[in-house]
Amino acid sequence: MWWGSSRAKDGRVTEIITGLHMSPLEILVLLGAVALVAARWLPAAARPTVTVAAGSGLVLSVLVLSVVGLRWQMVPVLAGAAFVLPFAVVAVLRRRLGRPVGRARWWLALPGSAVCVGLITMGPVAAWACPVPVFPEPTGSFAVGTRVMQWTDPNRPETATATPDDRRTVVVQLWYPARKSPTGAQPAQYLGRTRQEARTVSDALAHYAGLPGFLVDGVPRAHTHSVFDAPVADGAARFPVVLFSPGLGGVRTQNTAWAEELAANGYVVAALDHPYDSAAVVLTDGRTINTEIASTGDDDEDDKRAADTTRIRAADLSFVLTQLDRLDRGEIVGPLTGRLDTGRAAATGHSLGGGAALQAARQDSRFAAVINMDGYPRDPDPRPFHQPALALTQAVGPQTDARYIPRLTEVLKLSTATSYRLTIPGAAHLTFTDAPLYLPPVPSIVGSLGRTESQHVVAATTLAFLNTTLRHAPGDLAGALSAYGGLSVYDSR
Repeated sequence: MWWGSSRAKDGRVTEIITGLHMSPLEILVLLGAVALVAARWLPAAARPTVTVAAGSGLVLSVLVLSVVGLRWQMVPVLAGAAFVLPFAVVAVLRRRLGRPVGRARWWLALPGSAVCVGLITMGPVAAWACPVPVFPEPTGSFAVGTRVMQWTDPNRPETATATPDDRRTVVVQLWYPARKSPTGAQPAQYLGRTRQEARTVSDALAHYAGLPGFLVDGVPRAHTHSVFDAPVADGAARFPVVLFSPGLGGVRTQNTAWAEELAANGYVVAALDHPYDSAAVVLTDGRTINTEIASTGDDDEDDKRAADTTRIRAADLSFVLTQLDRLDRGEIVGPLTGRLDTGRAAATGHSLGGGAALQAARQDSRFAAVINMDGYPRDPDPRPFHQPALALTQAVGPQTDARYIPRLTEVLKLSTATSYRLTIPGAAHLTFTDAPLYLPPVPSIVGSLGRTESQHVVAATTLAFLNTTLRHAPGDLAGALSAYGGLSVYDSR
């Protein structure tokens, strides 16, 4: 059991015990509830003291939590405490008033105590299953800054609307090597620039997944390790850039832990929100664009729509690379001017975004490498491309699309450079995102690697590939990758 941190509404840091994913105040509520139940079974002389101390601590902790934010996981704990509290308080009052105190026989009290303990136990179990995510500390030598940009492509109409003058707009979040921030600098909110944006995005993601929003209410409470608009790292070094497209319905922040790890190791990560596709995109004018993607029930029609969406995303990636080049040359004002090496750029993505990255690399020779995280290639006209590619996949199981691996292998073999497919044992589709940090650890959903190991594997494998392909670092890339799973190498030479 170790300690991480979250941040309350008022900006103060609240410690989280990550083994239970509960704050000290929540632990006090839990202990107070347990003590109230246990008081019934203590010697008569000890019961009043324990009851008063436990009840007082419980009430005070709940009052504070009601101010900083009471999580739904504490409801069963409070229910168990509320059930036993009247009996405990009445017994204490009667004793103080000198009246006789009745005590039920143990075989009558035992079922009630068992029910209360069961309710109280549900609290830490729920907090463990659906926690406030605690992001792993980046291991690189740089601190991490982040910045959100919004860019409109004047040359592309927005096909999702009927307005003829509407042009394609994307929201991009950058994570970059930064100077160490002063002590007390507030880390960036997860999922958005503000708590309200984070809540909007969290609710939209839950709705898209068909989940009740309260199950993931801890997600918008989380803060990351980056700092908004932190000064860029000292020196004149120019950083390779990594563009990222999220999964279908996904959002730009869905791989924040991965992006922070890359930035701490000297890369600039640019992750995209794709309006009308991402679950929710909050624009700078305050408007929220929700996804318009929905299954039609017709597999052929859904495949066609997915191919159209992939094509639009591939164009978005190329457009953002153009904007990053303009930012580097000073045509767009920003602190990263002169620090972006767009000649060393990788297209990356998860799921549908991974397919878009492969398509963008084929269509845009400016990309020097491509990473596909468990994405089906949707390009209707796959042709040879020159970039080395890395495909990270889950293990093929009975529920895996039988077309997936053959199609992916076909595309990887079209690369004129050496390409790799790494099948990671214990991985599931969402292993390659931040989801293991906050979703219940169900293997079919987030894999069986564990919350932190999932992040480590994805970051380690992609960094090894990027260091080799963009920085030409010496070493045995195949050996480094094969340490994490089953590796297939495709070399056309």
